[in-house]
Amino acid sequence: MTKGIVIICNLDTRGEDIVFVKDLIASRGHQPILLDFSMEEPPPFPGDIRTEDVAARGGLAIEVVREKYRSDRDAATQNQIRGASAIVAELMAAGRVHGVIGIGGGTATLVATSIMKTLPFGLPKLMASPMAAHPSYIDKYVGTKDITMHHTVLDIVKMNPLLKAQITNAVGAICGMVEMTQGTDFHFDKPCVAISSFGFGEMAVQTAIGMLEDAGFTPIVCHAQGKGDRAMEEMIRDGAFQGAVDLCIGGVMEHLFKGNRDPGPDRLKAAAAAGIPTVLAPCGLDILSYGGRADMLDKTKDRVQYVQDALRVQVRTTADELRQAADVIAERLNAARGEWTFLVPLKGWSSLDREGRPIYDPQADAAFVERLEAKLDHPARVKKVDLHLYTPEFARVAVDEFVRLFEASKKPARAAAGQAA
Repeated sequence: MTKGIVIICNLDTRGEDIVFVKDLIASRGHQPILLDFSMEEPPPFPGDIRTEDVAARGGLAIEVVREKYRSDRDAATQNQIRGASAIVAELMAAGRVHGVIGIGGGTATLVATSIMKTLPFGLPKLMASPMAAHPSYIDKYVGTKDITMHHTVLDIVKMNPLLKAQITNAVGAICGMVEMTQGTDFHFDKPCVAISSFGFGEMAVQTAIGMLEDAGFTPIVCHAQGKGDRAMEEMIRDGAFQGAVDLCIGGVMEHLFKGNRDPGPDRLKAAAAAGIPTVLAPCGLDILSYGGRADMLDKTKDRVQYVQDALRVQVRTTADELRQAADVIAERLNAARGEWTFLVPLKGWSSLDREGRPIYDPQADAAFVERLEAKLDHPARVKKVDLHLYTPEFARVAVDEFVRLFEASKKPARAAAGQAA
């Protein structure tokens, strides 16, 4: 089956290279759709979607875009992103787009990935760029979206044997993706439940997955390493989940104290606003991730530190830090529109936090619980469990509590349906 692949590029500086990309896609039996967003000069030849049309759809004439490119480059760039995104969305709606590839340097990478972020989950998206490994920009390019970055190493300027090899690999990747993709139309016959996961809580999470399946749910695991739990929040806001088993909420602590796993300022807000039933646990609040951060490791050198490797060093959190985290968590749970339970495992919060291990600090943990209960409008929703979090037994308690909350959340709907009948 012929599939449409949009090529996002600026032809005014990369015409020869893009022709090669277009021909390669066509040679695979697919339909290349060349979208040109050139802002600096008139291109040597027009795209299938011309830069004049992209500019006009963004709200500015191409002449204005070129003038702004010299005086207000961000305004020109945002205009082209806006126009191209609208055009690609229309092509998607018409069933003409099955994948998107971007080719180019810094500006092309920003424009192409910004367009890709507006496209649905599951649609193949690939950006081939020498900027793909740049630590200062990669988060802006990809964020929480399913964008594949292909590091060309070389700049996309003037075809040569080494660059040709990289572009060929990139085109092979996007063609393979569109040939094998499941598409963007997902159907679930069971309620979807988000589960936050983290290596130091993995036993509970893995056990809970099977238990949730047995209980009639589809568990979706989100890795709480900063990006994964941020994506989970976004997907909850988008209505993707009907509940959450949020066992690994350490991102709250990471944001407060600038850890490596910082998910941003909105952790725990989405489920509260959506009103979905949620079970929470404190895995990850007991540590801060400061690996590769000489300044922070030196600042916390008097604390217990667990070294996994050079990039992953976990530092024990203090009672004062835990109280600050409790204040934030209580504020967000007090705003919740739905039912929730916060489970506190009394024998430790992670595989590191257990009796006999250096990270274990029950006094600091107790300070968190005391502060949380003091700040909550409904402190009875905090339930202490005489178990360790990193056990199948704790998973059983968490899943049973979630099922209880989920069933309770359905009663008002059932009652309303009965009255209507």
